[in-house]
Amino acid sequence: MGPSEANAPATAQPPASTVTVTPKDAAPPPSVTIIGASEAHGVLGRDVRSAAGEDMGRIVDVIVDRTGHVRAAAIDFGGFLGVGSRKIVVDWNALRFGKIANKKDSITLELTKAQVAAAPEYKEDTPIVVLGASGSLQPLQAIQ
Repeated sequence: MGPSEANAPATAQPPASTVTVTPKDAAPPPSVTIIGASEAHGVLGRDVRSAAGEDMGRIVDVIVDRTGHVRAAAIDFGGFLGVGSRKIVVDWNALRFGKIANKKDSITLELTKAQVAAAPEYKEDTPIVVLGASGSLQPLQAIQ
């Protein structure tokens, strides 16, 4: 032991350990997808028409299951200027989006006006009955 080591205080603490973060330890940046403005538009409020060109209403809600998959759309059907209309639920696969170049383009529903008119009304907090692409009524099955 040298003279300087002998004079060192007995209670000296070792230096605190430090962790250096290197680029390999850093979280990867989130992935980014760019969608062109002409390639996608929202669907809420969009007009829905039958294949025959009949006005079927407009989409007022999109229904997803617990896993986040889109299952159905609620359409404000019938009535005039919102009076006398009712919400019905159609299977997402019954909708055809085709060319949606702008917000004025409509979405096509592969059902007739008579099939949609026969569907029960959708009310929140009640079991959802979905009008399928074939025109059949089916309860929305929960995904486990």
